[in-house]
Amino acid sequence: MPHEKYQSLIETLHECMEACNHCYDACLKEDNVKMLAECIRLDRECADICSYLEQALGRGTPFASQLAAVCAEICEACGEECKKHDHHEHCQKCAEACFKCAEECRKLTA
Repeated sequence: MPHEKYQSLIETLHECMEACNHCYDACLKEDNVKMLAECIRLDRECADICSYLEQALGRGTPFASQLAAVCAEICEACGEECKKHDHHEHCQKCAEACFKCAEECRKLTA
């Protein structure tokens, strides 16, 4: 089965998607939502690409390397944005998940 060789990455992608969705939801509940607009936008981008890549790997996509490269780039951008909001724990946890996911994705592109 094609997904077995990607099992670790699939799990990391899922964890990142969940962290981004949680961060997205938590940011929307913060007092200064406008300050978090870019974080919210990137949370959505990142959750979507992680979810897509997770599904694509599960069905044996021939574009694994290319999709992983794009996913790594988006995860990195989301992590950098979330990292800026050090007074929000959900942003810090999201940044950690994003950087871990970006690193795992890059292994596939090497």
